[in-house]
Amino acid sequence: GAPTISIFLKPPGVITPGGSTTICCICQHGYGRFVLYKGGLQLRTLEWSGSRAEFSISNATDSDSGTYNCHYLEGGTVLARSDGLEVSVRELRLPRPVLSVLPGHKVTVGADVMFRCTTTQPSTGCYLYLEGQDRAQLFSREQGDYNLSHVQEGDSGRYSCQCYTMNASIEWSVVSKALDLVVR
Repeated sequence: GAPTISIFLKPPGVITPGGSTTICCICQHGYGRFVLYKGGLQLRTLEWSGSRAEFSISNATDSDSGTYNCHYLEGGTVLARSDGLEVSVRELRLPRPVLSVLPGHKVTVGADVMFRCTTTQPSTGCYLYLEGQDRAQLFSREQGDYNLSHVQEGDSGRYSCQCYTMNASIEWSVVSKALDLVVR
């Protein structure tokens, strides 16, 4: 079948001005080229052998915010286009939240898992990220916790969370330390 590309940020989350991140594009297919687009404009091309291309953003500024896509080409033919990846560059003014997981970070397939993102800040929403997912922002919450029911091996990975408050403008926290979930 036609190849598909996944695109994600490593590490995930909102980036602080002057900070850095890497846009990763993965396509399990041959030896082609990856082209990175932002808002429909071609930014960079990487000749690649293997399935993965990494485009780094360093010393991030507001102009790095926007929607990015990857195209995968063999010869002059576009074989696949990724979904759009939203990248935001914002001041991170709120303190780092703490991510914990119950019943623990090693669970069996089919278990129910609860992630708790704890912050000292009142009335925040938080995002839970799973590194390497297209949709880094799995779910946002107003209150309490994130429940993953009947976990599968595909839910294994590195999770982190990031919180925000809705003031006159949105204020973001630093990203929590990552936590590994192992599903066996």
